[in-house]
Amino acid sequence: SAIDLLRHVEKDVLIPKMMREKARELCSDKVQAFTKCCQESGFLMVVKCQQENAALKQCLTTYYNDPAFYEECKIEYLKQREEFRATGIPAKQRQQKLPTSM
Repeated sequence: SAIDLLRHVEKDVLIPKMMREKARELCSDKVQAFTKCCQESGFLMVVKCQQENAALKQCLTTYYNDPAFYEECKIEYLKQREEFRATGIPAKQRQQKLPTSM
């Protein structure tokens, strides 16, 4: 089946990249807290933002290590790959070309 035919680059690079992007969205509150702490702390961020950094890492790692999340991203990746093969237009460009309401 098509799902078994993932190339090495897809399994090891493209799907993990999608996982990272989606995990960052899902952990966006922790990303924002860490970013805000770093902006406020300047050079002391290494010391001052340990809690925020730990919370962010834990959130991201939970998603990275979740086999169900990997499957979800793999299915979404395959869907995008199919659409790209059918249309020749990458997903990001397709979203940009949608007409915007005035």
